[in-house]
Amino acid sequence: MVRQVTVEPQKVINEVIEIRRVGKVTKGGKRMKFRVVVVAGDGEGHVGVGIGKSIEIPQAIQQGIRDALRNLVEVPVVNGTIPHEIVGEFKAARVLLKPAYPGTGVIAGRTVGAVCRAAGIRDILTKALGSTNPLNLARATLEGLSRLRTPDEVAAVRDKPVEEILGVEPEEEKDATEEKDAGTP
Repeated sequence: MVRQVTVEPQKVINEVIEIRRVGKVTKGGKRMKFRVVVVAGDGEGHVGVGIGKSIEIPQAIQQGIRDALRNLVEVPVVNGTIPHEIVGEFKAARVLLKPAYPGTGVIAGRTVGAVCRAAGIRDILTKALGSTNPLNLARATLEGLSRLRTPDEVAAVRDKPVEEILGVEPEEEKDATEEKDAGTP
């Protein structure tokens, strides 16, 4: 269930993750091109990963940015971090994403960190498990982030109040408890 979205071009944050020279062998020789993996987002909960191929690097980067913006997904960011722990998987790449306290920062490798920063996540703990291929790791991170659910979404699915999902006492019960405690010496 991927949530697609669009972003204003002036708000786009993009970062090149990988530049790789690739070749196609023909009977006339090798045709060399550059493959660029780019992550793009708006820093406000929208991020995408794209690939661009061209004979020249700048053209490949522009293609990658366009591709990333076409494949944006929405990421729920709560107080600068993610709402819960999750493992993202894509082929042999797996990445563990854990929420962190404010001030922790983005504790991640280059690829996963780029995806998190483009999404607007300021505090997160991550660990790459399995393959560390930059493209597959970026897609695994994106897959994990796109599967995140906010407490409101979980509460709606379970038909329970948000306070019960968060493990917090509802306001009415708190007030009643405080009044009862105030009356005892």
